[in-house]
Amino acid sequence: MSDSAPVRIDDAERVEAIKRLRRAEGQIAGVIRMLEAERDCREVVTQLAAASRALDRAGFAIVAGGLRHCLEDPTDGGDTEELERLFLSLA
Repeated sequence: MSDSAPVRIDDAERVEAIKRLRRAEGQIAGVIRMLEAERDCREVVTQLAAASRALDRAGFAIVAGGLRHCLEDPTDGGDTEELERLFLSLA
């Protein structure tokens, strides 16, 4: 994947990843509102942790789908080693 290439995941995985990212987007907006309103620290941290988990899960799903596609069709220009490095960078 040294050249620019689209994310290759199946439609169901893409829909699920987008759902998770939208959830994280809402949670991050909630954290911002909570900070602006000077809400309780525990509530802010709980919301921030939820957003972080949603981002992690979306990232894992996207990279795992890309790895799966690359392994199923290695002639499609995917670089398995780079995908593995990306996957590990999420940890």
